[in-house]
Amino acid sequence: MIYVGLLRGINVGGNNKVEMKKLKTTFESLGFTNVITHINSGNIIFESNSIQQGNITAKIEKAIKNDFQLDLNVLVKDINSIVRIFENLPATWVKDKTMRTDVMFLWEKFDFPEVIEKLRTNPVDNIKYVPGALLWNVEGENYSKSGMLNLMGTDLYRNMTIRNVNTFRKIHQIMMDLNNR
Repeated sequence: MIYVGLLRGINVGGNNKVEMKKLKTTFESLGFTNVITHINSGNIIFESNSIQQGNITAKIEKAIKNDFQLDLNVLVKDINSIVRIFENLPATWVKDKTMRTDVMFLWEKFDFPEVIEKLRTNPVDNIKYVPGALLWNVEGENYSKSGMLNLMGTDLYRNMTIRNVNTFRKIHQIMMDLNNR
């Protein structure tokens, strides 16, 4: 099975520094194959056929603690979850000068449709729930008016890891390429 490991809070503002080459070695030492890192923000695509999905996260977090002395939260999504999110992401939602779109991957505690009701949104926000994620979109000129800025510091915010839509689409593409080999 093909997975992506999403590390929360690494290489942000000079904190929790993790070198991607060393992280790749860590994943390979766990027996994962075809390990690919994408950008410096903790996106690791890999394959595993020997470890049950429920045990993968704990193994990764323990290895990161041992190799980097960091207590990081890791969210692992299989290719089926990523494809489902991709299929529900409007093609017109982009990240560029005119628009901002993020994929907010949810930990189990908040992974339910009613999570949207916990958000303090504004009329400028476009939000969709897909199992495993919130898809958030706002026109660039309205970014400062978005209610999503109120997320910082909340329990919900601490139980998600965010990737911009360009990064998400690249992760999806890498996973699909690996699957189609």
